[in-house]
Amino acid sequence: MTNDTSTAAVWQQGRIHFVNLPPETPPSPGSPRSENDAAALARYDRVEKIPIILAAILPIIISPESGGTIAVLIGVVSWIVFLVDFIVSQRRLVRYTSTWLGRFDLSVVVLTAPWFLIPGFQAGRFIVLLRLARLARVIMESDGAKRLMERLGRVGLIALGVMVVSDWVAYHAEHATNSEFATFGDALWWGIVTLTTVGYGDIVPKTTVGRWAGVMIMVTGVALLGVLAGSLASFFRVDSSNDDIDAGSGTGGDDHHGVSLPQSEINHDWLVGEVLQLQAQVNRLAERLAQEPE
Repeated sequence: MTNDTSTAAVWQQGRIHFVNLPPETPPSPGSPRSENDAAALARYDRVEKIPIILAAILPIIISPESGGTIAVLIGVVSWIVFLVDFIVSQRRLVRYTSTWLGRFDLSVVVLTAPWFLIPGFQAGRFIVLLRLARLARVIMESDGAKRLMERLGRVGLIALGVMVVSDWVAYHAEHATNSEFATFGDALWWGIVTLTTVGYGDIVPKTTVGRWAGVMIMVTGVALLGVLAGSLASFFRVDSSNDDIDAGSGTGGDDHHGVSLPQSEINHDWLVGEVLQLQAQVNRLAERLAQEPE
């Protein structure tokens, strides 16, 4: 009587039949190594969401190459954040560097290292592009960031269309009588200033049509800022109820490592365990029947 794990003994019609079991599917690259790793990654994702976004944005705004103490500190700390994120992914995920995201992550970590601390080493504009790659990495792996960019992208296109049309209307209405609208570029500058609600006041429409075009841009600008504020608030929200559920089950959440465990996978693991227990019981029964005299 064989005890091979790839076969199962089945009692049918007074005889024992051996049935081949399907081989276990190896974990795919980029998937959690175990349920404990999945739960740990889910907790880590909730903690590191804001730090990794700040680490992607701040070095673009404050260049570490400027030489200031704060700028250098931001450059080093932001690199450490991405380094820790890569190490956690490499440790918790199966063959992370064999995935395209893992290779991209490793490239970003290596190329954006604080090389500026080495005397005489200057990467120029190339390092700025690499820091933009950090931001792209965060956007690519975060479902929430993808939804945010999609929403802002659609709204931004609508706002841009309204601004350009209003600029064209204001230019043709003001050009003949208002020297401030000498070129369409002047009208475009006025539209941008009005859309962003800055209002420098260097260019002001004087005709009724031009002012109504300005009103349209003002309303669009206020709506755009409202959508931007709401989208950012939704992106950075802390949903305590979802966090409690995720902490209790270790399976939920919108995590950038893709480590959520669907209920179907949990049921699959439970069924596999039940089948193995049943197989062991059938094997013991088969051994007893083989030992009994005919």
